Amino acid sequence: MKTSHTTQMEVSRASIESLGENQRPEKLQGHWVIARAGKRVLRPGGMELTLSMLGALRIGRQDRVVELAAGLGATAQRVLQSNPREFWAVEREPAAARLLEERFAGTKARVVQADSAQTGLPAHSATVVYSEALLTMQSQIQKERIVSEAVRLLTEDGRYGIHELCLRPDDISDQKRREIQAALSSETHNGFQPLTQAEWHALLKQHDLRVTWSAVAPMQLLEPRRVLQDEGFIRAIGIAFRLATNGIIRERIRAMRRLFNTYSDHIGAYSIIGEL
Repeated sequence: MKTSHTTQMEVSRASIESLGENQRPEKLQGHWVIARAGKRVLRPGGMELTLSMLGALRIGRQDRVVELAAGLGATAQRVLQSNPREFWAVEREPAAARLLEERFAGTKARVVQADSAQTGLPAHSATVVYSEALLTMQSQIQKERIVSEAVRLLTEDGRYGIHELCLRPDDISDQKRREIQAALSSETHNGFQPLTQAEWHALLKQHDLRVTWSAVAPMQLLEPRRVLQDEGFIRAIGIAFRLATNGIIRERIRAMRRLFNTYSDHIGAYSIIGEL
């Protein structure tokens, strides 16, 4: 592989700033606010849970892999290290798709700008499909459409992995569920609709997927220890500097962190794998 800035899989600050470029920072969706601060790993369970999921997916040289809603490409970078036969990164947001094209120029990754529920990729073209922090922000109908699309893409014996936010316990009250959904949606400007662990299992089983693996982790996306673990010391220092110099981004992230802490007993990160 060449050693240019791009093929080292880094992106410019200008590319990051283009995310949500037509919106004021106070109106940005929460994940793009966090990205503007410089955080690349935007997954509920952090890179540790992502790596656990990837290990359980057993991606190798003969696999054809699709990532739905690839975002900033942090997980895609890890998958490409396994040198799969083919890799498609599906991303709906135009600015994020451009960022992915910049980041993975010169690699085997192909970027597809499309909705995760309708990728346009051929049926039975992938041995592995996965997504992270995608289904939580969808309605139940849209969740089912996305999972149906993932199953359509899979070959026989294919594997499908998800890494999402979960509600707990499984018998959480409807009142507490509505409270958490409303608070998260209001603060992040996303329509949060996380499921319990049992409900995530049921969603995959509904689409004839056999759950073969699962893991849980605390939801600590914005905690300093998790940021350092996910991003490394140098990038963590850069994030701290940007928060210190951008009041709007700093206050948005503080508000989200307070919310995550308020509901820490009822929200967590969850990853499961289903196989055909």
